[in-house]
Amino acid sequence: MTSLVLPRLSARHTRRHGGWWLALIALLVAILPANPAGADRIKDLGGFQGIRSNQLTGYGIVVGLPGTGDDNLEFTVQSVKAVASRFGLQLPPNVNPGLKNAAVVMITAELPAFAKPGQRIDITVASVGKAKSLRGGALVLTPLLGADGQVYAMAQGNLAVGGLGAEGKDGSQIVVNVPSTGRIPEGATVERAVATGFDRTPTLTFNLARADFTTAQNVAAVINQRLGFGTAQATDAVSVSVRAPVGADVRATLMSEIENLDVVAAEPPAKVIVNARTGTVVINSAVRVGPAAVTHGKLTVRIDESQRISQPAPFSQGQTAMQQKSRLAVDEEHRPMFLLAPGPKLADVVKAVNAIGASPADLVAILEALKEAGALKAELIVL
Repeated sequence: MTSLVLPRLSARHTRRHGGWWLALIALLVAILPANPAGADRIKDLGGFQGIRSNQLTGYGIVVGLPGTGDDNLEFTVQSVKAVASRFGLQLPPNVNPGLKNAAVVMITAELPAFAKPGQRIDITVASVGKAKSLRGGALVLTPLLGADGQVYAMAQGNLAVGGLGAEGKDGSQIVVNVPSTGRIPEGATVERAVATGFDRTPTLTFNLARADFTTAQNVAAVINQRLGFGTAQATDAVSVSVRAPVGADVRATLMSEIENLDVVAAEPPAKVIVNARTGTVVINSAVRVGPAAVTHGKLTVRIDESQRISQPAPFSQGQTAMQQKSRLAVDEEHRPMFLLAPGPKLADVVKAVNAIGASPADLVAILEALKEAGALKAELIVL
């Protein structure tokens, strides 16, 4: 918040120049930056096109396992032979070494935007074969490839595994979390940078995370108000095109200024999200309900089964018999009809649902009925 400090004036000075000072104060208040109510920073609504992370993958070997590796798995043996051949060691074709201390793994990582050679990134290592645990293992130097097949990083290091497993001689075992997956913090070194091209494109394009024509127009209007009319224009419900001079330093300054501008996002579409498995219901603030009458009754049918022994009369030559006795009862709870006034907001909808005492399962049925009746002015999504 910007603070304004004004000089202290005497009573005589105020009487003589009061009108001039009041006009000056009004002008200063008008030009002071103010954040509109409910405004968001533009950087929180999306990002510039081309400024993103890239996925990397690799195939490698983890060694040094305490007998929890892949053992004699065929592709593990082939992988170890390939690694050994890099150091001039050729194993005979008919020799398959026991590899309980080695495991074949897949390595995944994300290369952040603007990552430069020499910087380090975190990697995740997961077993591909029959390895029971990667705890205590070390990853052998492995190249990480991008979608274009080029090497962008080299991975190596000791694994940090959060899970564990133990097995008894009788076959019983216990597993905590997932011991076949681990991480290596800063386990890969960037070898090649990804060119974003943001400093050479004819225009900068800002993409919203959620498509909305109103929000796109608001973003363009705020940018034009700050940088001049015609600087930005909304090309569709997601993208806002911004004219910018060529040059990395100029564009970096311009993008920083744009990202920190405040804009009022449009109200999201009215939606009701229902998870039928867990009974979770989420209603956003844009939901409206038309006039409707709702009643919710609870019908309970109870059947009690009992057995009764029937004894024959003395000297009747009859036999003792078992008789089945059933008792049926129907209990219907009386609930009066509840009237929903036209156009209530979220608080009114919640209050009405609580008034009829609906459970989450019953609430799903009520919302579906309101949707079918045309009274629910929202998209109903059932997961």
